[in-house]
Amino acid sequence: MVFNTGSALLDAIVLAVVERSSEGTYGYKITQDVRSVIDVSESTLYPVLRRLQKDDCLSVYDKECGGRNRRYYQITEQGRVQLNLYRQEWHNYSHKISQLLLHTSSDTRL
Repeated sequence: MVFNTGSALLDAIVLAVVERSSEGTYGYKITQDVRSVIDVSESTLYPVLRRLQKDDCLSVYDKECGGRNRRYYQITEQGRVQLNLYRQEWHNYSHKISQLLLHTSSDTRL
């Protein structure tokens, strides 16, 4: 992807990925799901998860899996509120950008 992903967009993507699982999801799965839409490293995502946890957008719990503890993340009510704000902002932003990028000289809609 040639466009940079800012921290707000990355937060929105992570919250959307975590929201998909009602019982929570673990860090590696989040990384894989995010990587399916944007190119990002694990070293970038884990600080995002910690920040979202600190901001009360995600809650965390550990669960044993195959003899090891796996850290799971769940979206909180505050996280849902924030995700809905991101969705509204994304809709407005992407609509305006699409109008500019997809506008041709013969197109008079703007």
